[in-house]
Formats: sequence, structure tokens, C-alpha cells
Amino acid sequence: MLFCRKIPTRTPIYISCRSRLPALCRFLSTATDTSASKPFYITTPIFYPNAAPHIGHLYSLVTADIFARFTRISEPDRLVHFLTGTDEHGLKIQKAAKDRGIEPTVLCDALSEQFRRLGNRANISNTVFLRTTEARHREAVEHVWRTLTAQDLIYKGTYSGWYSISDECFYTDSQITHLPSSLNPVSIETGSAVEWSSESNYKFRLSSFQERLLDYYTTNPKSIYPSAHRERLIQTLKDEPLDDLSISRPRERLSWGIPVPGDMSHTMYVWFDALTVYLTGVGFPAEQQGSLWPPKIQVIGKDIVRFHALYLPAMLLAMGMPLSHTLLAHAHWTAQQRKMSKSIGNVADPFDAMNAWGVDAVRFYMARVGGRFRDDVDWSPEQLEKHADEIRSLLGNFFLRITSRTIQKRVASVPQLTFVQLLDRSLDGPNGDVLSSLRSLKGRVEQCMEKFEVGDALDAIILVLREANGALTHTAPWSIQSPPEAAQVSYLLSLEVLRVTGICLQPFIPEAARNLLDALAVPKAERNMDAAAVGKGSVGEVKGVKLFEGKREIASGGQ
Repeated sequence: MLFCRKIPTRTPIYISCRSRLPALCRFLSTATDTSASKPFYITTPIFYPNAAPHIGHLYSLVTADIFARFTRISEPDRLVHFLTGTDEHGLKIQKAAKDRGIEPTVLCDALSEQFRRLGNRANISNTVFLRTTEARHREAVEHVWRTLTAQDLIYKGTYSGWYSISDECFYTDSQITHLPSSLNPVSIETGSAVEWSSESNYKFRLSSFQERLLDYYTTNPKSIYPSAHRERLIQTLKDEPLDDLSISRPRERLSWGIPVPGDMSHTMYVWFDALTVYLTGVGFPAEQQGSLWPPKIQVIGKDIVRFHALYLPAMLLAMGMPLSHTLLAHAHWTAQQRKMSKSIGNVADPFDAMNAWGVDAVRFYMARVGGRFRDDVDWSPEQLEKHADEIRSLLGNFFLRITSRTIQKRVASVPQLTFVQLLDRSLDGPNGDVLSSLRSLKGRVEQCMEKFEVGDALDAIILVLREANGALTHTAPWSIQSPPEAAQVSYLLSLEVLRVTGICLQPFIPEAARNLLDALAVPKAERNMDAAAVGKGSVGEVKGVKLFEGKREIASGGQ
């Protein structure tokens, strides 16, 4: 990760109370604003399009989309602003374009479109797709630079240290190691090769914000999830002095980027540029006091916590702007317990996966297996197949079973009963167990989502579906051995299970959930979480349909 050695200054750095305190007061008063009337702003990392999208990019997108969709059904009147996009400047893009003999903008256009297509294919509901090569973003970045310069928070110095082209960041001596198998030293964290670099550049006085950052993370337990990242960050802030941050590179080395305002001989560093995109996405600088900022959730990978938990917050503090409410730092996907790598040949293609198993099956697998965010998880076609079969069976086959003509004919042979009327009766045995679990499902899902436990929320839904499938098998309403009255109870309870779980599953498997709720003729106004309470919604004329795409064999590399 980017880490720049602090350059000593000849005199101490003094922060003017006159210029700093109003900004700090504004920060303290608004940093944890969670008013329901405020729009819900959620972001993904801004993806670096130096290569085709991989499973990790899809993971970030799906994770953010789940929370965006859940907010829409939990608070239907609340605006959801969902940003994703591509970070298109930097040395890697410059080098990749040169190697291909094309202009960087041509390369960025092609690769950025692949990320846009990934979002469309995965049914991601983002409201903004922002590219850092857009004019509006350049305006925002230049405004941030000038604002920090006006406060004497940017100065020119010299940097000598280790630099990784592939990671686009500087490393200190303690962050690199010398391997016997490698001619060049490598980053301890990423394994990327580093080279010695000495150059003149501009620096941001990150060291001036150490105490304020420590105070913020100490007093805001929900600021980073999982909490282990926050705890490590607090310990780092206590134990190690923050070094000032290199935020430019000489233009003869890095030409593909935004020039430093007032100094065309330097290019803004890619991370300073990229981190500002979250502000650009809400109309900054024109909307500095707009209602969209700050983000409620910023979904990031665990490898970029430092950038989003130290560098961006320091920039925001300097401008008197509130910090993001929660950084959700997810773990990584591996293959055969190894980091995915093109050289190893174990990179999983997200387009191939969705084309083979279907979009909702892949989304379900990612949320079910990767929805706890703490530990790396292994991408496995066998496990994907297993979980795809699980949801198709417990939901898709369950729906087809209960809507069979045989059951519907048996139910029609007795006086009609509504589910609300059924609730006046006492259900025992397996049906009673199902009803009890179903009554608590809404609260359980809401509680899990509030705690960022996506996997546990799905576990609760799957448990109800598993119990309902078992109860249906036990009652066997299709059998002449089962009285028509018992068949009717089983039918009505199963439809209510499908209605409630269908509502709860909308954030996770949106297409299948929509197919299900349409087939149940659930009114659009009754597809929110309020209606997920037992007996709170209605089912219309039921039609049997297939809920999921079937598995297809495809050629490798298909998109």
C-alpha cells in the first residue's frame, strides 16, 4: 500500500485555530449523521482497469448492491445513491497503453466498458458510473488540491525509497523483503516487485491529522467493519507516527494523470486523484454542503483500508467535511487457497461464472459463502454448483411443488380459506414450527443486515425454506392419504413462506425474487420489508413459473 516516508521540516508545523476549529466543529457535528431523511450514499472501490474484471471486482459490486437494494425495500421513501466506476490514471495504465502501441484514453475506454458491462450483467443497481478521466472529476480534484494548498497542507519535498509499479505505491524499508528467488526486493504485503526511486514531489501533511484520526476511530466503533481492521488501525495510530504523504510524481515519469495546478511539471498521484472520486460522485465542489455526503457505507477490499481510513479522512478533515459512516472492508477470494494470479492461471472469470450458472446463483454463492467478510474464501466451481443447487431446490423446486395442479385441485375441493383466517387457528407439528420461524424472519434479517452479517441473513432465510420444504414433504398435500383440509393448510402456509422469503431475498437474488413475487401476484407496494411480517401482505392469482436460469456449459473466456 501507498506509504511515504515523512520528510522533516526545519520548523514545527502549527495549525491555526482560527482556520481549523470551525472545520473540526462541523466535522464533529455531522460525522455520524444517520438521519433516515438523509439519502443513503453507498460506494464501491473505483476499479483500476489495467486488465479485465475478475471475481474480486464482482464481489465488491454484489456486496454494495445487496446493501443498496436492502435499503430500498427497508426505507422505500429514502433516496439511494450508489456509486461505482473506474480509476483510469496512473503508471500502470500508461505502461500498458505504451506496450500495446495505443493512447491511454483508448485503452481506458475499452477496459472501462468491460467494468460497466460487468455491472449490467450482474444486475447491479448503481445510480452513478464515474470515470476519473471525466472533466467533472478533474474539476473536483483540482479544487481539493487548491483547498489544501491554501491551508499550507501541501508542500514540495524530495522522496527516496521503494516504489512498486504494479501496486502504484511507495513502500518503506520495513514493508519490503529480499527473497532468494527474486532479483529485486518485493512488498511483504502484496509480493510485488519494488525498485529504488528518488524524486522531487509534492507532499500532504498527513502527520498533522494523527491525533484527530485516532480520536475519531477510538470514539466511533462502527467506523470500520470488520472491527479487527479498526483495532489494528487504532494500534498503528498509537504506536507509529504518520508520515507525510507523497501526492505527485514528476511528469517525465508519469504523464497520464491530472497535472498539479500551477505546476505542469508534476502529475497528481493516482491515489490522491482516485480518492476524490467519492466527492465527485455527489456533485463536489458545487454541492459541498449537499445532502448526499457523507457515504453511509463504503465497500472496499481489505488491502486498501489505509487509503480509505487514513488518507481520505485526513483530506476531508482538512476541508471541514464529515467522514464516511462505515468502511466495510471485505476479505478476498482465493483459488485453491492461493491468491488469484494470471501467471499461476487460477483467475476466475466472472462473466464465465454468470454465463454458466446464472447471475442469481453466482450472487447467492458470493453472499452465502463470502458474506461475513472477515476471512478470505476460496472460489470453487464445486461449491458454487452446490450452493446453486441449494437455492434452486429450496426455493425454485419448492415453488413448483406447491403450485402443482394436483395440489391446487385438492385445495379447491374444500371451502376457501385465507391465510389471515388460518392464523386464527393453532398450528402444531412441522407447520407450527415453520410458522414460528417465519414470524421471526423479518426481524432476524433486519438485525443481521444492520450488523453487516450478510451471510447470517441468508442463513436465516435458508433455514425457514428448509423447514418449509420438510413440512411440505411431511404433510404430502398431493397425496390422497392427506385430507384436503390439511392440504389447504400446507398450501396457504407454503405460499406465505414464499411471499415473505421472496421479499427478503430481493437484495440477494433480485431476478429470481422478482420472478417469484410476480408469480405470486404480490402487489408492487407490498414488496418492502414492512410487508415481510407474517400476514401483512397478500398473494393474488398464483402462476407456476421457472425462477432460475439453468446451468449451461460454455467455452472458457466467454463474456
